[in-house]
Amino acid sequence: MSGPRITVGVATCGRPAGLVRCLAGLLEQTEPAFEIVVVDQAPGAAARAASAQAGARYVEQERRGLSASRNRALEECTGDVLAVTDDDCVPDPGWIAGLGAALTRAPAPAAVSGPILPPRGEQPPGTYAISLRESPVSVDHVGRVRPWEAGSGANFAAPAAGLRAAGGWDERLVTGTPGRAAEDADLLYRLLRGGGTIRYEPSAVVRHDWQPRARRLATRWSYAYGVGAMSGLWLARGEPEAARWLAAYARMHVRPLLGALRRRDRDGLRQHARAIGGLVPGALYGLRTGR
Repeated sequence: MSGPRITVGVATCGRPAGLVRCLAGLLEQTEPAFEIVVVDQAPGAAARAASAQAGARYVEQERRGLSASRNRALEECTGDVLAVTDDDCVPDPGWIAGLGAALTRAPAPAAVSGPILPPRGEQPPGTYAISLRESPVSVDHVGRVRPWEAGSGANFAAPAAGLRAAGGWDERLVTGTPGRAAEDADLLYRLLRGGGTIRYEPSAVVRHDWQPRARRLATRWSYAYGVGAMSGLWLARGEPEAARWLAAYARMHVRPLLGALRRRDRDGLRQHARAIGGLVPGALYGLRTGR
C-alpha cells in the first residue's frame, strides 16, 4: 500500500442493509483500506455477518450517539489516518485513494473532506438529496471559515494523532444526543482554530442515500439545532466567532424563507421555517451545557 495507512471507521445503528452497501463500496476501492472498523450501537446478526464478510473488525457499543461511535473508532484505529463515513453512505471506488493523495500533498492538511453526492441512477419520487457537496474545485480552508462550509462528517479523514490531540468528536453534539448535530462542524472548527488546513478533495466522493420528505424536514430542524448547540457551547467559552455563526446560519434560511413566502411555496416555507426554529433552542442548550 502506498501513502498513509488509512483506517476506515463506519458508525452504524440498526441499518444493516445500508451497512452492507457501505461495506461493499469499501471493498471496491482502487486503494484498499488498511483496516475497516464497524462500530454498532444496535448490534445484530445481520450487521455482524456483513462485517465478517467484509473482513472488518466489528465492535459493539452501548447507544450514546454518533460522536461516541466515531471516538470508539478512533480508539480502535491502528492506521496513520482515520477516515469516517456512515451506514447510509457508499464511497466511490476512488475515495480512499483521493483521501490519501490529498493528505500527502503539501501543505499537509489537518483533515480532508470531499464531495457528497446522491446515488447514481434515477431519483425516486418524493425523495431528497441530503448533505450535498458538489463542487469540483479543490479548496484549502484556513482561518475564519464557517465550520460547516469546510467539510462534513460523512466524508472525513484526518491523521489519527491529530484527532487524538484535538480530543476527538464532542459527545454532547450529534445524532443520538441532546445536541442533535454539528459535531463535524465543531471538530473542523477546533482544527482550524489550531492553525490547521481543511482540504476539500473533489476526487474523494461519497454518495449519500436519498431521503424521504419526512426525513428532510427532520434534518432541517435537527442540523440547525446542532449548529445552535455548537455555537452556544463556544459562546459559553467566550468565543465571539460563535455569534457570527448564528447570524450567518439564520441569514442562510431567512432569505430563502422570504422567497418561498412570495412564491407561496409551502414546502420551501416549511423547510426554512423549521431550520430557523431549531437554531434558538439549540443555542440555549449549548449555553446551558457549556456553563
